[in-house]
Amino acid sequence: MIKITDTLSIGEDEIQESFVRASGPGGQNVNKLSTAVELRFDVRRSPSLPDDVSIRLQRLAGRRLTKDGILVIEAQSHRTQERNRADALARLIALIRQAAVAPKPRKKTKPSRAARAQRTDRKVHRGKIKRLRASRPDFD
Repeated sequence: MIKITDTLSIGEDEIQESFVRASGPGGQNVNKLSTAVELRFDVRRSPSLPDDVSIRLQRLAGRRLTKDGILVIEAQSHRTQERNRADALARLIALIRQAAVAPKPRKKTKPSRAARAQRTDRKVHRGKIKRLRASRPDFD
């Protein structure tokens, strides 16, 4: 089990990893070894995620989410396969943690009476300035 938060964890069997050749650092090994990691996690069918977390995760994933609801994370910034695996897993955990936090509900507010009066005073003052700027015809 991979621990996400105190109350949330996902099974290791829910994650699929595949290794491909990386385009990043690696020297001569870049042409020989498959160090890049492509991590796949099925967000929609995961039994570990509550529905609300799943919905928020799908929204957060953006382009990384396929039409089938599979989250794809690619990691190729390191030279070794192990570091790329750890990087991809850390990014998945961070994304799920972010989705696990429920947004605070917005409270409707109205501007105070003083704020409304201040706004109208500023508008009146601005109008006076503009009126003074207007050209007046000369009566000579």
